Amino acid sequence: MPEIPALEIVQLEVGLLQNFCEVIGCPRTGKAALVDPAFEVDRLMKIVRERAWTVETILLTHTHDDHVAGLDEAAAETGAVVRCHPLEVDVARRFAARVEPVADSEDVWIGEGRMRAIWAPGHTPGCVCWYGPETEGLVTGDVLFVGSCGGVSYEGSDPKAMVDTLQRKLGSLPEQTRLYPGHDYGKTPTSTLMWEFASNPALRADTLEAFCAYKRVAVPT
Repeated sequence: MPEIPALEIVQLEVGLLQNFCEVIGCPRTGKAALVDPAFEVDRLMKIVRERAWTVETILLTHTHDDHVAGLDEAAAETGAVVRCHPLEVDVARRFAARVEPVADSEDVWIGEGRMRAIWAPGHTPGCVCWYGPETEGLVTGDVLFVGSCGGVSYEGSDPKAMVDTLQRKLGSLPEQTRLYPGHDYGKTPTSTLMWEFASNPALRADTLEAFCAYKRVAVPT
């Protein structure tokens, strides 16, 4: 009889901006989390109900509007604790009553599985990617897309920090890690870090100057 996985990651495209949201559940215990509940929360909750899961946690990659538009609805319906970087807490608390900061490298347990917070500044100062050691899945929000990466010309963006995030922090993860991006902007809904480092121009541009040229932004002084 096959072993029941510690965590299952279900990816769903929602809204009109090609957003991806995830439902992450532990089939062994029925505990679950939502990631960036942006739009169509009813469809996310349908997945939860079909599997008889209970959402106890909401994980945020960052608090740009298109990633938290449904946070108030999701938090009210589930009563879940929202976890995000300390720099994103104040915005998250506009939408949810129970918000707690997460530390870099902190494990957030979902039943018998966990998602590890990787502080990933660059797109915003408080971006977090969520890595599952058991699933070898990486939820990146707007940090990394299939074949590209998030913008670095927003208020608070930092191209230098983005290069460090992409090359050092994400580059230290196993190459077979499966990428779950925040938007469906690539040729496929998911990929692997091995494919991205071989093919993604955002990762192939491995110096600050090359990265800024790729993103068409000035090299910071």
